[in-house]
Amino acid sequence: MFDCKVTDIFFDLDHTLWDFEKNSALTFAKILENHKLQVDLDDFLEVYSPINFQMWALYRENEISKSALRYQRLKQTFDALHVYVSDDVIDSLAHDYIAHLSSFTHLLPNTVQTLEYLFPKYKLHIITNGFQEVQERKLKGSSIHHYFQKIIDSEMAGVKKPDPYIFELALDMAQVRPQNSLMIGDNLEADILGAKAMGMQVLHYNFHNDSEHGVCTMINDLIEIKNIL
Repeated sequence: MFDCKVTDIFFDLDHTLWDFEKNSALTFAKILENHKLQVDLDDFLEVYSPINFQMWALYRENEISKSALRYQRLKQTFDALHVYVSDDVIDSLAHDYIAHLSSFTHLLPNTVQTLEYLFPKYKLHIITNGFQEVQERKLKGSSIHHYFQKIIDSEMAGVKKPDPYIFELALDMAQVRPQNSLMIGDNLEADILGAKAMGMQVLHYNFHNDSEHGVCTMINDLIEIKNIL
């Protein structure tokens, strides 16, 4: 199905291999309790999730800083819930969230089975917009770090997907041509269109139940990769 022989596969991490939603929910359950905040977790997450998504979109476009992302996604959530939380507590929660997030290690279904299948056949790598100090801990904590030869993050690159440079850096570090590379990720704009613009082959993991777009093949479960590669 691919135009050229694939030798290297680049994965996104959050929402592609690492179960961000489940691990994030467990983290918030822990830190909200630790701070004795009387907030219903389900209500909090229902409001927080779209705000976080919006903040990440702004961060990806360099419209807000990392510190602003971490503060605003919490501040806006509490404001929407009409719960007063001081800035000092929000800053503490933001710190604790990053500190505890990688301690939870749930992976998306069939992650390990898929990596075990691919590992002997391809060189595997990570390209992530996540924060450098967190992503390594996620990979090691969930026991999948050893599958990957190169781990490229946006802080290392100085830009975020879909900026061409992060893909250029990844290809250079892996010493592979774009046409022999495959990018697998959940975000159509950042992962799929970004990699495709660099001449990489692409496979869209449909974590968000996106509509069919015709850009490339979509899969709904990582195990489907075994029928493609």
